[in-house]
Amino acid sequence: MRWLFLLVLLLASKLSYSDSIVEYHLKGSHQVVYGYNHKSGILFEAKNAKQTIHLATLDWPPYIGNDLCKKGWVYQFSVALLHSKGYSVYIEFLPWARAVRNVELGKADILLPEYFIEDTAPSDYVTDKNRRELLGLSNSFLGGEIAFIKRKEDEDRFTGNLKSLKGHKIGVVRGYQNTPEFDAMMDNGEFETIKTVDDLQLVQILVAKRVDLIIGDPQVLKFAISYSTLSDDKKQFLLNSIEQETTPLQYNPFYFAISKLTPSWLTVLEDINKGLYQFHNSGETARIIKNLTKTCK
Repeated sequence: MRWLFLLVLLLASKLSYSDSIVEYHLKGSHQVVYGYNHKSGILFEAKNAKQTIHLATLDWPPYIGNDLCKKGWVYQFSVALLHSKGYSVYIEFLPWARAVRNVELGKADILLPEYFIEDTAPSDYVTDKNRRELLGLSNSFLGGEIAFIKRKEDEDRFTGNLKSLKGHKIGVVRGYQNTPEFDAMMDNGEFETIKTVDDLQLVQILVAKRVDLIIGDPQVLKFAISYSTLSDDKKQFLLNSIEQETTPLQYNPFYFAISKLTPSWLTVLEDINKGLYQFHNSGETARIIKNLTKTCK
């Protein structure tokens, strides 16, 4: 009887699926993929998989988040796309700087969602290497806006020309790419920057007047406050204390960034690009977003 009990426990652990279910359409066929808890993330297995791809991501609502309904559209989209190309997918949520480090060092295969990475952007983790020497970028997919955020009582500082911000103190999240021009000027020390570990801390240092401006996706910053563990009063205080500068900065599409230490990384990259083209042309990308928005009202 003891062996039977152990067998039941083994099967239960294998079949104890998380609440993460990914659905997509492939050539007119409805696909449903169940993810189950594995190590510190979730594993989605593909039949006769080419290989298992390890994705490192972050809590970045409204696009992706461990506590979001269905974990956000970028999560659903990414798992569906890779699964449709015959890969098993292991995905885990990490602080962004750690996610970047793991992929650049080859401890994970893909970093997502990533902004465009300039050829000259230096790695924080590999000495004398640029990030593009370590990572291959996919074609782009839908992304979000990048803007400067100020305190409500302050005048606008950004004129549309980044040179207008020289000498100002700007808050950034450690490891984030923003825009190529901003990142290049930051790397050259043309701004005084304070780096934070996440978007919530970024808002907090702005409200505390430790910086003049912060840079980021306005939607992400608002969600970071709303989904935090702060009291309702503190959340409302932060939301009421900030606003976007009048002049927008840039729209940033998203990318998959794949470690060049991943086995057959060029083949994986080619498959991702094919999947992006197919999902876009078939309307599957839009369908995933629409379905999630409808389900997660």
